[in-house]
Amino acid sequence: MTSVENTSAENNVPKNKISDIAMAEQGTSLWKDAWTRLKKNRMALFGLAVLMLFSIIALLTPWIAPYGYEQQNLDLGASPPSAQHWLGTDIFGRDLLTLIMYGGRISLAVGFVATAVALIIGVSYGAIAGYVGGRTDAFMMRMVDILYALPFMIFIILLMVVFGRNLLLLFLAIGMVEWLTMARIMRSQVQALRQQEFVEAAVSLGLGPVAIIRKHLVPNALGPIIVYTTLTIPGVMLLEAFLSFLGLGIQPPQTSWGLLISYGAETMEEFPWLLIFPGLALALTLFSLNFLGDGLRDALDVRSSKD
Repeated sequence: MTSVENTSAENNVPKNKISDIAMAEQGTSLWKDAWTRLKKNRMALFGLAVLMLFSIIALLTPWIAPYGYEQQNLDLGASPPSAQHWLGTDIFGRDLLTLIMYGGRISLAVGFVATAVALIIGVSYGAIAGYVGGRTDAFMMRMVDILYALPFMIFIILLMVVFGRNLLLLFLAIGMVEWLTMARIMRSQVQALRQQEFVEAAVSLGLGPVAIIRKHLVPNALGPIIVYTTLTIPGVMLLEAFLSFLGLGIQPPQTSWGLLISYGAETMEEFPWLLIFPGLALALTLFSLNFLGDGLRDALDVRSSKD
């Protein structure tokens, strides 16, 4: 009689609930559980696929670009899309698809490298402030508040003017002004984690503050860090595009999506494709990063795993 009742009860349970129950009985890690939830988010998977595709194209651009980067045809000039030039050409007769592919290398590099700089500074600063606490924490966070009040765009522009328009300097300048929010997020995570039993156990075993932060606190705060990182990259790429639009970012002979958009905006009435296609490439990348960031936020939310 009991087996019949159990069978009828199982038949009334939805299949997805049965799989969740089976997964809970078997036991899963946070990251495996998060990946399972992320796979159910189609927009996040779309964003991940687009980013992987663009990254692969950026890496292989020198070998797969249809034309040479500096190859010009002044007689052709700016021409609309055709069978020979799928996205058209610019005013110098250069293939626009080739320029967009090379520009993607710079734009994606700025986004990832500058975000990595911001990540290293913000995570280190916030973890130290949150773990030490007391007056040190108060002083460090007041410094963050002061820096928040400074006009960072003027700071970046001054760096570009004083030290020259250098690509490495652009990475560092953008990264050094994007770490403040990451520091606040990391500080709040560490403050919530430092009273946990595993931290007290690490202290009792004689581990120092640096080892505890590096081995225990930072790994347990990776969820919010990863989510904010995916949402920081679009902001960094937009900042680079804005600086290039103003003529303070990437300079010829190098190019980026922001620089191509700047040139396209100057001739948009005569040659609209010079603005449309670089703008679409940048917009698609930014949308994909935001979709992925939203998906990761939902997937890594512990409360959603309890629903």
